[in-house]
Amino acid sequence: MSDKPVYVTQPYLPPLEEFVPYLEKIWESKTLTNGGPMHQQLEKELCEYLGVEHIALFNNGTIALLTALQALRVTGEVITTPYSFVATAHSLLWNGLQPVFVDIDPVTFNLDPKKVEAAITSKTTAIMPVHCYGYSCDTDAIQNIADNYNLKIIYDAAHAFGVNDAGGSILRHGDLSRECQCPEIKHGAPGTTAESPMPIPHQP
Repeated sequence: MSDKPVYVTQPYLPPLEEFVPYLEKIWESKTLTNGGPMHQQLEKELCEYLGVEHIALFNNGTIALLTALQALRVTGEVITTPYSFVATAHSLLWNGLQPVFVDIDPVTFNLDPKKVEAAITSKTTAIMPVHCYGYSCDTDAIQNIADNYNLKIIYDAAHAFGVNDAGGSILRHGDLSRECQCPEIKHGAPGTTAESPMPIPHQP
């Protein structure tokens, strides 16, 4: 039997020598935080790769969602999915909002639009769907519901890095999307920290 450890998951890392020139630039600039040149370059290249106009990098996905909800001034109740990482619901609770869970479609595992409308009350101000496992939500149906009831849409797109539908990037849907990239198998671009979540607004 081998003494070599067996890991449940392990990051795939490029050769260290490929990162050394970037580390040297960071050391030369002495700018480690607060929108330094590497930060700005990553935002620019991610915008180009993902086909969006605006990106803001955050230290983790929960903070990105918290900030997105605050930026859109969401209040009251928010319809979302129970089938997600706990940060989706935590971002609502930590903003003093009430999550209203609606069941998922058994085929796509995404929020079922047919059940969203029945959950809307006078306190509902937004819908927070999750693009699960890289499969786009039924964005047309969700947008129609939001338009009919004057609701905001914040997409949690942590599972959908670089995913497109027939019209282009799925990040163009709703009022704002939260994307997330990790230096593990889940997503392909190396981050500057353990995670580099990105709220993607449609307005600057």
